[in-house]
Amino acid sequence: MTSVGTSVVRPDVAAKITGAFTFSNDVTAEDVLYGATVRSPHPHARIRSIDPAAAIAAGARCVLTAADVPGDPIIGHISADQPVFAIDEVNYAGEPVAFVVADTQDLARRVAELVDVVYEVLPAVTDPEVAAASGSLFRRLVVRRGPEELTAQVEVEGDWSTGRQDQLFLAPESALASPDPDGGVTLRLATQDLHTDHHQIVSALAIPPELVRLEMAGVGGAFGGREDITLQVHLALAALVTGRPVKTTYRRPESFLAHPKRHPARLRYRVGADRDGTLRYVRARILLDGGAYASTSQPVTGGATYFAAGPYRVDHVDIVTECARTNNPVSGAMRGFGSVQACFGIESTLDLLAAALGMDPVELRRHNALRPGDRFPTSGQLVGPSAPVRELIDACVAIPPPEAASLTSDPYAHPGGLGRTSQGEGVIRATGFALGVKSNLYGEGTHEEANAAIRIDRGGATVLSAASEVGQGVLGVLGQIAADELGGLPVRIAPASSTFGYAGSSSASRASWMSGAAVQLAAAEAATKLREHVAAINGFGADAVELRDGFVVVEGEKVALAEALGDEVVEAAVTYLPPQSSAADPATGQGDVHVGWMFVAHRATVDVDTDLGLVRVVQMATAQDVGRALNPREVRGQIDGGIAQGLGFALSEELLSDGGVVLNNGLADYLIPTIADVARTEAVLVEVPEPKAPLGLKGAGEPASLSSSASIASAVRAATGARAPRLPIRPQDLVSVTGDGRVDSVVGPPAAH
Repeated sequence: MTSVGTSVVRPDVAAKITGAFTFSNDVTAEDVLYGATVRSPHPHARIRSIDPAAAIAAGARCVLTAADVPGDPIIGHISADQPVFAIDEVNYAGEPVAFVVADTQDLARRVAELVDVVYEVLPAVTDPEVAAASGSLFRRLVVRRGPEELTAQVEVEGDWSTGRQDQLFLAPESALASPDPDGGVTLRLATQDLHTDHHQIVSALAIPPELVRLEMAGVGGAFGGREDITLQVHLALAALVTGRPVKTTYRRPESFLAHPKRHPARLRYRVGADRDGTLRYVRARILLDGGAYASTSQPVTGGATYFAAGPYRVDHVDIVTECARTNNPVSGAMRGFGSVQACFGIESTLDLLAAALGMDPVELRRHNALRPGDRFPTSGQLVGPSAPVRELIDACVAIPPPEAASLTSDPYAHPGGLGRTSQGEGVIRATGFALGVKSNLYGEGTHEEANAAIRIDRGGATVLSAASEVGQGVLGVLGQIAADELGGLPVRIAPASSTFGYAGSSSASRASWMSGAAVQLAAAEAATKLREHVAAINGFGADAVELRDGFVVVEGEKVALAEALGDEVVEAAVTYLPPQSSAADPATGQGDVHVGWMFVAHRATVDVDTDLGLVRVVQMATAQDVGRALNPREVRGQIDGGIAQGLGFALSEELLSDGGVVLNNGLADYLIPTIADVARTEAVLVEVPEPKAPLGLKGAGEPASLSSSASIASAVRAATGARAPRLPIRPQDLVSVTGDGRVDSVVGPPAAH
């Protein structure tokens, strides 16, 4: 019974379809109280006083502030710099100042508005260039190879920028904290990393680690937005203070303020090549807006830097990335982790280079594509055998394009959609192409390990893993791996808990690799122990027993597990250590900073209404390097989702702010793609197994978002001739309004259509 490599139904599908799935907001308890957060309306201000009297008089059970935090008041995902509650001053609009507990969620929100906080408003730094010039940086990373003076026969330059994107998971933050009889607390929540959350909560509460227990509740999406602490410490502290269970659920506007976003970026590129298209150098200056606190800005800076030259053969690079501390909303992890912004920069500049050379953009990329045995352009690492970049290009190009557009086709299919703004006049169709690359696992010398255990009793095998299921299907993968190693015995996945061994974050395209390997090793050890036990009680050698077709097979005879095992329990626990990355040389950025890479190719076909500047993506063709697809259906689902987020990043999604204050923290004006906007995806899975990984797999969730946005921008340029220097592309980027109010098209003749 081999399930790895086949499209099996993941274990949570039926419950989610029927509504039986328990999301974090569905968790409750007897005598539960509810909490609400008091947040700063100012991006930068000194706190003069906090008076809870009116809130207490109106029904608040308690009002918690920084003075009530018994342990370390400063926490952080990687580096501790973010207060549990603002202490003396606030540094971004939305920063938590207090937490109010009341008998109902509605009452808690109402009385939270009555907490009287007196602020002295301070100047806010919201321009990352100003912050960087003053030295206010989370990180500065330099990667250089080759001579100081970079020259080539043909040179192009481009300035590009990207906006602030929200992860927009559909289930806002929600959790329940319950006090325990031993003086501890149990928190049921939706998170991407139980143990990192656990470490920060323990630090803030100043109680023994074993008294803090985190259990995974159902997650309604994550995409990096659940890597940081939001409500966890507030709830745990409130439960301990009140002696009652305490729950809270954010509303959408609060969710927009609470968790970190994708870093806005400004990118300046210069690329040089020979006249035949051979790349000679890539020079980039990248500025990221990290917002008020560090979150994951340090590794995101690494991601932007190390993938700034793309998946191309180029010996000479000069990349400098700075991530500035501002009073804007906090930036952190989002699908792609800095590589999405860098991809837009390098791919857009290569389009300029192709035009300057008079060369087909796809051929330019094929000519320079990385091959096994090359050195990675930024780190200088040798590229291993799983680097099918040229195969991806060819596979993507071979996907049949959509049928030709027709002026008599369904008007709802034109740009503008249901608005019926066009009957097809002024609509130009074009394609764009882009490549993307990102690493698997954390990288840059961060230690990697994962633990897992298998317990077999008469009912079957139970997998114990703290891997966070955030909708990506990792629990299904773990079940497939365990079932194969155990010969098809029944397998159950226990709900993830911080009481299990460390699994790390469901991020950085690492969950299936790391926890999958740990489960594979634990299952193999458990299978050996089971065979040895059955052999011993029957007086046989272990080689006389095998696990096959869901049975224990003893000298060729199938025996049910319950009969073969009896009341015994077989257990195995392991720690998996993958190949480790190393820290880079601080002067040059060179070194084995990554364990492996994922590659992807995207071809976008768009229709552009050149009169109104409206864009409709008709088709997204992609070829993705997946190593080995353990569950092809789920891999394709990840591809569809990643491309949808890439489309939103390209055309509509941007969290806007003015002076550090968010302007559009609701779904009425933060525009994500709907089913009417999402293009048809045609995907080819390219399987070249990664020899370092269990079963040859690679991550599947991030590559789909890497170059999808860049390919859409490329197609828009091809259709219009507009520069399209920023994401998302807005209608006003493609048309302009004259002084007398008339709309003039600023697009030129299409480069290709």
